[in-house]
Amino acid sequence: MPSASCDTLLGDIEDIVSHEDSKPQDRHFVRKDVVPKVRRRNTQKYLQEEENSPPSDSTIPGIQKIWIRTWGCSHNNSDGEYMAGQLAAYGYKITENASDADLWLLNSCTVKNPAEDHFRNSIKKAQEENKKIVLAGCVPQAQPRQDYLKGLSIIGVQQIDRVVEVVEETIKGHSVRLLGQKKDNGRRLGGARLDLPKIRKNPLIEIISINTGCLNACTYCKTKHARGNLASYPIDELVDRAKQSFQEGVCEIWLTSEDTGAYGRDIGTNLPTLLWKLVEVIPEGAMLRLGMTNPPYILEHLEEMAKILNHPRVYAFLHIPVQSASDSVLMEMKREYCVADFKRVVDFLKEKVPGITIATDIICGFPGETDQDFQETVKLVEEYKFPSLFINQFYPRPGTPAAKMEQVPAQVKKQRTKDLSRVFHSYSPYNHKIGERQQVLVTEESFDSKFYVAHNRFYEQVLVPKNPAFMGKMVEVDICESGKHFMKGQPVSDAKVYTPSISKPLAKGEVSGLTKVSKRCSPLYTASKTAAVEAQ
Repeated sequence: MPSASCDTLLGDIEDIVSHEDSKPQDRHFVRKDVVPKVRRRNTQKYLQEEENSPPSDSTIPGIQKIWIRTWGCSHNNSDGEYMAGQLAAYGYKITENASDADLWLLNSCTVKNPAEDHFRNSIKKAQEENKKIVLAGCVPQAQPRQDYLKGLSIIGVQQIDRVVEVVEETIKGHSVRLLGQKKDNGRRLGGARLDLPKIRKNPLIEIISINTGCLNACTYCKTKHARGNLASYPIDELVDRAKQSFQEGVCEIWLTSEDTGAYGRDIGTNLPTLLWKLVEVIPEGAMLRLGMTNPPYILEHLEEMAKILNHPRVYAFLHIPVQSASDSVLMEMKREYCVADFKRVVDFLKEKVPGITIATDIICGFPGETDQDFQETVKLVEEYKFPSLFINQFYPRPGTPAAKMEQVPAQVKKQRTKDLSRVFHSYSPYNHKIGERQQVLVTEESFDSKFYVAHNRFYEQVLVPKNPAFMGKMVEVDICESGKHFMKGQPVSDAKVYTPSISKPLAKGEVSGLTKVSKRCSPLYTASKTAAVEAQ
């Protein structure tokens, strides 16, 4: 069958696969029973050769090696983990070696220009190396008709449950695009099912997307074009996913979305209601981390949120992007709050949740930002001394209203970014904690491989010695050193190492979401225990 052209956008894979064709999973089950047809006049030797190997021009999907690269937020990383799990469960081998792979699955981020540049360069490199390519994430979802995406297979952010079909058709030489929305009786759903097979990048951490999209229309945001309006998962589905994660040895759950504070407004519920249900199923010693929330919607639930953030199994941590401390700039951004609203949230939580960590984001050089506007932002950082601050130089994203506004000169944007970074590095948020005794949960290895990384009650990073007995455990340490972004802890000699998980964690690369019965009996479970996902 000739390759399908992508000059005309294909709305679904059925555009090239008819309803009479068997599904990928059906073909997988019967694959071992297929016997090639041969002509009687062939010799016995030829018959044997043809039965032992497929024709030279055939391609059998389900046996190839796939390299997955993910850019961007934790929501995107969760999508990448789900796609890896489904492919591995079907029989594909997920590899960390890009050059060894038959197909590259590139899962993109559209927040800033550099992320899309990396994505575009990876596509070019894959083409130069004659790799099969499947594209995913927010870039192709938001702008599928860009020239550099022409002729390539695309799987939309709400279609990740069909990644096996897209990969299979791509390996056979077809170009297919699934960009539709998940709906139920006309109502948009949060996305693919939460109980799909998954390969966690870190077997101890489960990332749960509680909703997709948001209710805002920020003038600089390209992600809105990809993720759309708010669509929340039902509470019972999210609680079930959390339970399953703990049964698979997870000890830390991250809740993620484009705006967790808006959760449930489309289905008649809210974030505090979800969180109270979730804490009921968190085993002692395991922890829950809340994701990013914008100020407008969290304002309605401050009292309840303070109670939840004081819960012993919830990190006293909240990521609340302010973006600018100038009301005029916030108005041009269409952020739907003023600086006073942000301060009210932060001040209330600091009072009611002693020691809470507030992380925030700031954009430097948004169109129309004056020197006075920028100085207001500098004063805010100096006042609150945020221990975690994400400073971003403004990049105009194509198709956004902000891209059409009069831009701040590039050199000014760079200088403001440097100036704010200098202010951020002028204070040390953890020096006063030296000498404290803290309980920390150990979940990963440091980038330099010299330490294990743990987090305390306030989700502050604490480096501990690399003792294998600590991994996945709650450990008591004495803080002996501090840096800008971390503390170092010395384990207390007579302290008990507490195991929070109710089950042994899955091996790195092992597929989550498959029962013991399916692992033993189903031919779909042929994934390598050493498979892994590269995500950045």
